[in-house]
Amino acid sequence: MPDKWEADPSASFSRRLGKSSHELGQTSGNSSCPDIWELDNGDIAVIGQDLTSSYEARLPDDVSVDPGERLVVIPRKTIIAAKADIPDA
Repeated sequence: MPDKWEADPSASFSRRLGKSSHELGQTSGNSSCPDIWELDNGDIAVIGQDLTSSYEARLPDDVSVDPGERLVVIPRKTIIAAKADIPDA
């Protein structure tokens, strides 16, 4: 059985996937979220609203949010804007 994946907290931000919230018209002022970033190790960081407690009781049977994890919601517009930057493999 393969080892469980663990996030590497030493990984650095490499590049934004898609457009910034400012470019998408989803924020004002100095706010910069929601956002999607590729890290230098290839993992992805997602910045959005933490809605773990809102969804915990409604998760599908085969879905769980483990200790140390959070369910984060981002706008559809953000993921669509990132699609072109996400490799197929």
